[in-house]
Amino acid sequence: MSERWIPFDVADADENPFRQFVKWFDEGGREMREREAIALTTVSLDGRPSTRMVLLRHFDDTSFGWFTNYESRKGRALLENPVGALLWYCEPLGRQIRIEGAVAPMTAAASDEYFASRPRGHQLGAWASQQSRPLESRAAFDARLGEVEEEFAGRDIPRPPYWGGFLLTPDLFEFWQHRQNRLHDRAIYNRDGDGWSRGRWAP
Repeated sequence: MSERWIPFDVADADENPFRQFVKWFDEGGREMREREAIALTTVSLDGRPSTRMVLLRHFDDTSFGWFTNYESRKGRALLENPVGALLWYCEPLGRQIRIEGAVAPMTAAASDEYFASRPRGHQLGAWASQQSRPLESRAAFDARLGEVEEEFAGRDIPRPPYWGGFLLTPDLFEFWQHRQNRLHDRAIYNRDGDGWSRGRWAP
C-alpha cells in the first residue's frame, strides 16, 4: 500500500532554501486555513526560551518578517538577544519547516508602511495595549481602548514608537516530511559562505 505522504529527498530539494520554502508555502496554502501562522521562539539573556504563534508578514530571498510590540516579552528578548527560530507546520501535507538565524528590527519606513495598512481596530489596539504587562482587569483595558479611540477620532493613527517589525536572516533551514513508521525525510540547509550546503539528517 502506498503511503499518504510524498517522499522528499535532498536531491528533490531546490538548491536555494528560500525557493524551496516558497514551493512548500504555496502548496500548503491550498490545504491550510491560516498558512501565515508560524511559531516563533526567542531566548532571554538568562537562557529561558519562549514560544508563541505570530503571523508571517514578509519573506523574500534573504529574510522572514513579522510585527509586534517591541516592549512585549518577545520584543524585549529579541532586542536583548537577537537570535530566533521559526517553525511553519502544515498538518494536511505532513510537513514542517524550521528556520533559525539572527534577528534585527525592520526599518522605521517598513514598519510605518505595514502599520498604515492595518485595520483601524488593530491600530487602536497597538496604542491601547501594554503587551505582556500585568493588567488589572479587562474592564480597565476596555477603558484604555476607549480613551485611545477618543484621542484619534477623525484622524489617521500613527505607528506607536514601540511597535514595529523584525527580520530574521536565516543561517539554517530544515525541511521535514512525514513518512510512515516515523521514518521521516529531513533535508538540512546550512549557510556556506554566500551560498548553502544541503544534507540529510536521520529521522
